[in-house]
Amino acid sequence: MRKILIVGACMLLVFAVYLSYTTVDTKAPVAVAKAKTYSGTMYVAGMGGHFAVAEVEIDPSDTESPIKVKSLDRIVIGNKRTHPTHDARIDVNDRTKMYWSTYKIDKEMGGRTVHVGLSDLKTGNVIKDVALKLDKRAKWTGAIYCGSGQTKKSFIPVTMTGESYIDVFDKKTLKLKERVFLDKIGYKEGTYWFFHGTNSPDMKTFAVAINKTRRWANPTTPAAPIGKIDMLLLDLPALEKGKVKVIAKNTITGQPGKTLTFRQYFTPDGKYLLQSGADRFYLLDGKTLKLIDEELLTGGENHDAIGTPDSRYAILTLRTPIKNKNGKGIKDGTLQLYDIKAKKVIGKPVSVCYDCHTKIGIEGSAVLCGLDANWK
Repeated sequence: MRKILIVGACMLLVFAVYLSYTTVDTKAPVAVAKAKTYSGTMYVAGMGGHFAVAEVEIDPSDTESPIKVKSLDRIVIGNKRTHPTHDARIDVNDRTKMYWSTYKIDKEMGGRTVHVGLSDLKTGNVIKDVALKLDKRAKWTGAIYCGSGQTKKSFIPVTMTGESYIDVFDKKTLKLKERVFLDKIGYKEGTYWFFHGTNSPDMKTFAVAINKTRRWANPTTPAAPIGKIDMLLLDLPALEKGKVKVIAKNTITGQPGKTLTFRQYFTPDGKYLLQSGADRFYLLDGKTLKLIDEELLTGGENHDAIGTPDSRYAILTLRTPIKNKNGKGIKDGTLQLYDIKAKKVIGKPVSVCYDCHTKIGIEGSAVLCGLDANWK
């Protein structure tokens, strides 16, 4: 009898704990688990030389509008002539600091000058801004830095130039330590378009996405992508020292001329790689790079994706076609939610760019790319 009473008491305790973490639908006969929500600050890179600072709340149970923007601000690093940027990379050592790199040649400095820098997220001030020349091997310069990764000691931005390369900067000084090309493992000039890459959460590996193309007619004229993307997993400690060691490789496919890979993130648990692909989004295995899911997108062109802290969902950045108040077709920078477990997009995109632009009289396209986040 005593054993029965003890078991019964334990069952009552478990049931009570269960109810404390659920809400009860009075019309339903059983308890319904309460949906987990998320909130945080998104730093979204823009071509105007600034980052949109979006305070967001995410409720996945709201299947129409799961992402809500509570407020919008910006952090300025320059202007559209000097500091157009695609790259947001919050420092793993100090979440109040963010590294960045620029996407275009600085038109005011002339020549082939680009920037890497560090900003204070508390004040919005630029702490350090280093101007440097592009490598001589970068003959096509229509797009420069976009993807990036890091270690505790290094900031590692990646170029979209032809040829493309991976730079390793010392975090304290922003001095260039290493410059890495991948021609020795088969990626020759004029056979691909863009490198993008980032580090795994444990900082042991570095993923790189490479769009294969037809042979370029000349080094300054990109050829059409053929819908095949090589995914590489490099040894990060070796890369930080300027060496290339391939740990895993896979080729994924898309539609020729429409599918282009851009930025990516690993989920915080390292299980998945969230890979943007313009007309689609890819969910890949974080260790083998094998394809798990491929989501064709109707809400816009996908340029980045970051996971929620529990690795349950991903927030995608999109360039979404809209009409401005004058009826002209433009592109807006938006965010959309993806359910990693269910393998589907939830709800509609939400703007983080156009609303701010209209307040200051800008009716043109608001083009975003990469993002990073501080979660609450």
